[in-house]
Amino acid sequence: MRKTAETEGALETRGIEQVPDHERTARIRELFPTWVGANISVLLLTMGASLVVAYHLDVWQALVVAAAAPVVSYGLVGLIGIAGKRGGAPGMALSRAVFGQRGNLLPGSLIWVARWGWETINAVTGAYAMLTILKIVFGVDASGVLDMVMLLAFVVATFAISGLGINAVQRCNKYATYLFGLFSVLVLGHLVVRTDWSAVVGRPAGSAAAVITGIGLIAAGGVSWIPSAPDFTRYLPRTASSKAIVGTTVGGAGLVVLPMVLMGAVMAVSTPDLASAADPVSFLGEILPTWLAVPYLLIALIGMLLINSMSMYSAGFTAQTLGFRVPRHWAVSVNAVISLAFGGVLMLVATSFLGSFIAFLSLLAVAFSAWVGVFGADMLRRAEYDGRALADTTRTSAYWYWGGFSPAAVASWAAGLGAGLMFTASDWFTGPLARNNVVGEYGLGWVATIVISGLLYTVLPKPAVATAPAGAPERAEERAGVGA
Repeated sequence: MRKTAETEGALETRGIEQVPDHERTARIRELFPTWVGANISVLLLTMGASLVVAYHLDVWQALVVAAAAPVVSYGLVGLIGIAGKRGGAPGMALSRAVFGQRGNLLPGSLIWVARWGWETINAVTGAYAMLTILKIVFGVDASGVLDMVMLLAFVVATFAISGLGINAVQRCNKYATYLFGLFSVLVLGHLVVRTDWSAVVGRPAGSAAAVITGIGLIAAGGVSWIPSAPDFTRYLPRTASSKAIVGTTVGGAGLVVLPMVLMGAVMAVSTPDLASAADPVSFLGEILPTWLAVPYLLIALIGMLLINSMSMYSAGFTAQTLGFRVPRHWAVSVNAVISLAFGGVLMLVATSFLGSFIAFLSLLAVAFSAWVGVFGADMLRRAEYDGRALADTTRTSAYWYWGGFSPAAVASWAAGLGAGLMFTASDWFTGPLARNNVVGEYGLGWVATIVISGLLYTVLPKPAVATAPAGAPERAEERAGVGA
């Protein structure tokens, strides 16, 4: 990203207000390392392993899942990212134009809470990576106290990076991309040489339903990024190519997701007890030689730091849209504290990380998809956003609608969310329609959520679309009232 008056320092000073046109000098190619970095996680290995262990797929079916999932999920990320270059503001700030100033608090609150879970999962995985490195290198065994120390160290590092802002996040992503790519090639080469391919190729194929469910499982991680997509495109000029935004987003994510998921599926053949493990990382120390396991875990640890930093970066904006009238980097601290508390519970109590993780992903996808359906349908009719109206949270805002709510958007969101949950099955919750139908059995509850909320919003009567007056981006920052 080119330096501007607002971004040239180490600390980003712009908050949820609309970015003026003269500062929107980013390049689309900068999105590539952003979405590569968003997927540098050993959790993809765990998810790939679950395709074999939990869904009983063979390696060819795992390949289909690994190729299709990033196209589906990050295709949606790229499409919603187009709103960022149209509106020049974070996703949950633009969402005010759709749901109304008060109505936006409903999906915003749910998405914010859902981020707690995602950040907790990543924080715990990062702590386990550090514990595994200590075990391999120094022979130090994990304990309750050491677990909490490693978790605290990970969360503090995450807070430091995300608090600095988009320049710090994207710069770290750039270098992590090169390092992770190099060591992933080494790991892949090791697997090619050492794997018993007759055992891998000879596995029986799973069902078609399991393949589609697997695509949904892997795609769920990408779906969680959809509301954040405009956060990383708001510095792009209005003339940026929409097609290139989508293509770069899918390409960056797919470059990591496909080989990682496939490697996880291959690794699971030699580690069949992965499904019952409380620790999703230590199996790497058993499969890989020390000279490869340690640097690979270190790079993956950096990747998980960046993923959580990106998530907390967006969460800071979400907190501001919910009314936390503090600078963005302090709003980030709320999520940091929550992920530390929840992470401690997960590390000390959970007996099966994979089971908890899959259950969480099933519900996470539905929680985000209800917003995606409504916001995406609204993008079909809205070419621009009024910066002053986005920042004005009073009755004078053009996005106040009826008492601060857009009835069509709120009703469609609620209906889609409820319907999606009814079709969803997990260890934690099973809806009444999750059995004996294609949608439930194929794990398509999150897809049903998008379709139902989007179609309902399309047909319901909506408030008139406000158009941005000339010069609105510059006036918006005067009215925002909240800095970075």
